Amino acid sequence: MTRIYVASSWRNPYQPEVVAALRKAGHEVYDFRNPKDNPGGFHWADVDENWQDWQPEEYIRNLTHPVAEKGFKADLDAILWADTCVLVLPCGRSAHTEAGWFAGKGLKTIVYMPEKQEPELMYKLFDRVIGNSQELVDHLQSIECK
Repeated sequence: MTRIYVASSWRNPYQPEVVAALRKAGHEVYDFRNPKDNPGGFHWADVDENWQDWQPEEYIRNLTHPVAEKGFKADLDAILWADTCVLVLPCGRSAHTEAGWFAGKGLKTIVYMPEKQEPELMYKLFDRVIGNSQELVDHLQSIECK
């Protein structure tokens, strides 16, 4: 059974269906929106409701806030647990950082692109770019059998 870290964005409408499809296919999947030790996941608004107005100094200081530390630990523990990353587009900086970590460690990293995106040459660093959910499930099944 593959242990999958799904890297994406809170604003990504495809993330929940990807998590569900991968679990239905028998994989263990980390869902950052609903980690088992922190239902509802991490939100910067839990640190400060004015987080979008922070200056760099405030952001840097709040990286060590206990709520941020707890959210980071949950995601990092899941990253260390997983053997595969699925980067679900569209997404932002954190998800790309997570996927880059997996690729840098030589772990399977797949980009799932369910809709038109601006081309990105450096996705060639990852194992595969896939455009539909059935192909994603089939590909993960094929690498699990090897």
